[in-house]
Amino acid sequence: MTETRSATEIFHLLADDTRVEILRAVAVAQYELEQVGSGAAELAFSEIYDHVDVENTSKLSYHLGELTGTYLRKSDDGYSLSHAGERIVRFILSGNYEQPASFGPEPVAGICVFCGEEALEASLSHQFFRIDCTQCEQQVVGQPITPAQVETHDGDSLVQSVKLRSAEDARQIRRGMCPECGADLSAEVIEIPESPLPDADSFLVASTCEACLREYNSPLTYSVVYHPASVAFHWERGVDVTARGIWEFHEHLYEGRWTSEQIASDPEEYRVVLRHGEDEVRLALDATATVVRTERVRGESGEFRKS
Repeated sequence: MTETRSATEIFHLLADDTRVEILRAVAVAQYELEQVGSGAAELAFSEIYDHVDVENTSKLSYHLGELTGTYLRKSDDGYSLSHAGERIVRFILSGNYEQPASFGPEPVAGICVFCGEEALEASLSHQFFRIDCTQCEQQVVGQPITPAQVETHDGDSLVQSVKLRSAEDARQIRRGMCPECGADLSAEVIEIPESPLPDADSFLVASTCEACLREYNSPLTYSVVYHPASVAFHWERGVDVTARGIWEFHEHLYEGRWTSEQIASDPEEYRVVLRHGEDEVRLALDATATVVRTERVRGESGEFRKS
């Protein structure tokens, strides 16, 4: 039976420079092996000893024993990182425990979803990438960002990395998987009668992870932008929505080209319409914001294609 340790005990194991250095050394040594395989390379005791500044083999054996089972796995062939070891050592190597460098304010393209003005500025605040409207002084975007992300990008490159990260997160959330921990998300559609968003969309998708307690909120229209039906629809019209930031969708909502409405109550069903020119893609969603069917309407002819 596996021994259960408290979180305090788990993190106390790392309150020693030598143990942190062992984890770092294992990761570096595996990287330097340059092996291509389906799993992590296992390092022999002697290989770890060559990479760690420790007084003798007895002390290394003691520290390896403390780390094994939580941060390391041991087999007949040697030691490798466990899931917890992988997570913590990548966190250490990337320096994501540091404060990110400053950024902005820098002007970015797009309009404010609240006032419609092209007056957006991007900056970092409390380890969040945020975009504010200088006209109405509303925050229009808030996206978590890591110190490593800021360290390895600057200017337009940082903005592009935020776009890609937010698109990847949104796709996972739509599929019901928490981007933070990988656990299942529960989602519900909530109507907000006095929403500050345009009247075109008064619904919010609230997704919650019961494992790590992260919460994700999105307008109903935005929740389906990265659905395959939407991605294909826009791609065929020369638009790659997967390479765009959320704030670059605001003009569609503000101008009423993207809309949502509730079309049934028992059971609940909602419809989102995303328009491009005279064409549109319609997506029907249930009470958990799951897309249950899609259809396209081409131009004024009213030609349907359902799926």
